[in-house]
Amino acid sequence: MSLVRHHTVTIDGIDVFYREAGDPSNPTILLLHGFPSSSHMFRNLIASLADSYHLVAPDHVGFGQSAMPTIHEFEYSFDNLTAVTEKLIAHLGLDRFAVYIHDYGAPIGLRIASAAPERITAIITQSGNAYLEGFTPFWDILFAHAKDRAANERGVREYFTASKTYWQYTHGVPEDRLDRIAPEAWQLDQAGLDRKGNDEVQLQLFWDYQFNLDGYPGFQEYFRTHQPPLLVTWGRNDEIFGAAGAEAFRRDLPDGEFHLLDAGHFALETHGEEISGYIREFLGKVSR
Repeated sequence: MSLVRHHTVTIDGIDVFYREAGDPSNPTILLLHGFPSSSHMFRNLIASLADSYHLVAPDHVGFGQSAMPTIHEFEYSFDNLTAVTEKLIAHLGLDRFAVYIHDYGAPIGLRIASAAPERITAIITQSGNAYLEGFTPFWDILFAHAKDRAANERGVREYFTASKTYWQYTHGVPEDRLDRIAPEAWQLDQAGLDRKGNDEVQLQLFWDYQFNLDGYPGFQEYFRTHQPPLLVTWGRNDEIFGAAGAEAFRRDLPDGEFHLLDAGHFALETHGEEISGYIREFLGKVSR
């Protein structure tokens, strides 16, 4: 059961790919990736934890091995990405699970968690933002684009380039950890961005991201009211979602477990062993 299985299911006429490993009778962890990645970012974590946990990692629509309908065939929004993920959860019969959120996975996972708190056993966040403090200057052009798409599209398109994708993986990584970054990881992400029509998908999601902030008060109220067990494993050198975003969780979840790693945005690439160990210990305590 520790072998990774690769599946594709059709949801509302759209093919959705997911990786799965571990015995379904074990506690489940739902792994939600961010931009511009896919479930591939969890490949090593899945292998590390599959002996004790059931792991499910989907590719969001428009990413990885899932279908990429055009913007005329599918309304790309975080509400709709959440709806697809909810239907996958129902298809798989996942009643109770921990959710691992990274980047785009945060607004999706936190919508799911706050809508049905009784299903959530724990939240694990790796640069999965829920507070305004987490935004850095990286976002300036994106929020400008949200206000005026035409005037700022050229600057936003820089975020689709190979140099920017490589930067996302390497920035903030200590010199002695750079050799842990598998080159195919960022190259695979770039191949996804380079697909014909994917730029329109990503521009639409960049524009829609502004509405995630409207959900932050509700997410934070969910934290305060339900006190889900929280594990933070965040790159303290991340200049996409800054370390202040990790620290902000302390306001509403003071009993959370916090680890700021000497890492950047894709901390699993360089600190996967540490993160796997933290998860195993943390979920062991939660289950007890």
